[in-house]
Amino acid sequence: MKRTLTITALILTTVAVTAGCTSAKKIGREIGHTTRDVTRDIGHATRDAAKEIDKAVDEALTDDL
Repeated sequence: MKRTLTITALILTTVAVTAGCTSAKKIGREIGHTTRDVTRDIGHATRDAAKEIDKAVDEALTDDL
């Protein structure tokens, strides 16, 4: 009987730890995807701003000629 309780406790502990790891992986994945999306948005905004500045400089230089 004592052996059965020990095995049952071991199985329950294993299940609980595995469920906790799955949850942690899910949270980590969500954070990673959010970070990726924010970084991409910042990169796109920077690229667009640089293009606009380049276009404005080109127009200003062509107007002076």
